[in-house]
Amino acid sequence: MKSIKMYTSAYCPYCSNAEKLLSKKGITDIKKIRVDEDSAILEEMIEKTGRRTVPQIYIGDYHVGGFDDLRALDLEGKLDPLLGIS
Repeated sequence: MKSIKMYTSAYCPYCSNAEKLLSKKGITDIKKIRVDEDSAILEEMIEKTGRRTVPQIYIGDYHVGGFDDLRALDLEGKLDPLLGIS
């Protein structure tokens, strides 16, 4: 199974939704990186993703995007293969 990294903040309903969706897939080990605690981390996220909003989700080295992007992958049947589950 691939590693999951998620840039997040303290009060983020979309981050919670992303965690719930991943949890339903059996993914509970998510490396959460809080952008609201360190401005350098926020700048790092913006530089890497080109986006200012959270969550920003990585599956392995693949930048999924935000929750809407994650959900779209799931609806298209592309999330499970990306996660390495069947």
